Amino acid sequence: MVRVSKVLPGSICEEMGVVTGTQLLTVNGRELADFLDWEFLTADEELVIEARLPDGEEIVYEVERPEGESLGVELEPPTIRRCANRCEFCFIEGLPKGLRKSLYVRDDDYRLSFAYGNFATLSNVKERDIQRILEYRLSPLYVSVHATPWEARKILLNNPRVPNIVEQLTRLAEGGIQFHGQMVIVPGLNDGDVLEASLTDLWNLGDAVLSVALVPVGVTQFSHLYNGKPMDAENAGRILASVERWEERALAERGDRWVFGSDELYLLAERPLPGVEHYGDFSQIENGVGAVTSLRERVRNGLSSLPRLDGKKIGVVTGVSMAALMPELLDALTTQTGAEFSLMVMENSMFGPTTTTAGLLVGADIRRALADRQDLDLALIPAETINDDGLFLDEERFIALRETLPMPVYPSYDFIDVLTLEGEPSLPGQRAA
Repeated sequence: MVRVSKVLPGSICEEMGVVTGTQLLTVNGRELADFLDWEFLTADEELVIEARLPDGEEIVYEVERPEGESLGVELEPPTIRRCANRCEFCFIEGLPKGLRKSLYVRDDDYRLSFAYGNFATLSNVKERDIQRILEYRLSPLYVSVHATPWEARKILLNNPRVPNIVEQLTRLAEGGIQFHGQMVIVPGLNDGDVLEASLTDLWNLGDAVLSVALVPVGVTQFSHLYNGKPMDAENAGRILASVERWEERALAERGDRWVFGSDELYLLAERPLPGVEHYGDFSQIENGVGAVTSLRERVRNGLSSLPRLDGKKIGVVTGVSMAALMPELLDALTTQTGAEFSLMVMENSMFGPTTTTAGLLVGADIRRALADRQDLDLALIPAETINDDGLFLDEERFIALRETLPMPVYPSYDFIDVLTLEGEPSLPGQRAA
């Protein structure tokens, strides 16, 4: 069902008489199933749209849409396709009980893969979905491959009915669809020979596979399914050796690195992170590939824009994985601004010590870090810890937490976004207001 949630003032749809709650039924005789149908079928300039108004009246609109002009409606969010797998390493399986319901939704939706870059396993796509992907040329897709050998993939996804990913990707590739792939590496399951076979299969798909990211398995203290080996420095080093071997081949034969290790692999192996040139267009930065390098570059480029903050004492809260990397950045900030930065490295109180990412710190961790710091003029926390509704993962509301702390607190992505503002900085984009 496709239903209108908002009609933009002065738009074509407002002039037509479309109102909030209108159900959009067909476009040029084609039935609408979701937002994809609406976006692609309304690309024509001459449209016949069948709709049902909130009072039940059915109406037909004949529209001549000027080229490039939007029809001017926003749609209700689609029903999310749920994941049928039970991956041992799934983040949802590592959540404690009692959080808001939306956090337990395991989506596995190729539509969100195309629209927002969400990774999907493609394990629940049907023939009609394949046809839509090909017809609408939904490319690139972001695919959670994990392993291409079929039996290994069944084990990793805990799903004996998972389709053959090589056959799926081959068919889509032949139809002109391209992919970014990810593999969550679980020692003993999809490293070693399975990893080599998987990379070989993906390589053989040619230009269809744009990049592959290797990410180490991560578990929390609540991960009740995982029973594999831990990802330690030795395992991380072996995976990076595979990455470097394939990078060398890709550079020689295709002119780009193609396969990338996540930042966490380098940190676990105690290896220096590559420079900016290594990551190209940072296509997998949301997967933790090049995120630290990107942060370093943004700080470097933004230093000259910072004002003097002599005498200011600024607290910086981060997670364990960034502990060794922060001093270098804070030293540069100190030299440029004259401020004194105090680093507070926090262990995650919700997910446990194995969860070290700064973006997964919760409200309780921020309070624990800052509640007694009467000496600070202001504090910066990772902006990624807060969602668009201003909530931490533990349901703490940022705006309420901030009021309990003895200093102004600001979410920051890269220090520069807050510190460039002279005087009292505001929330970047008013994100949590």
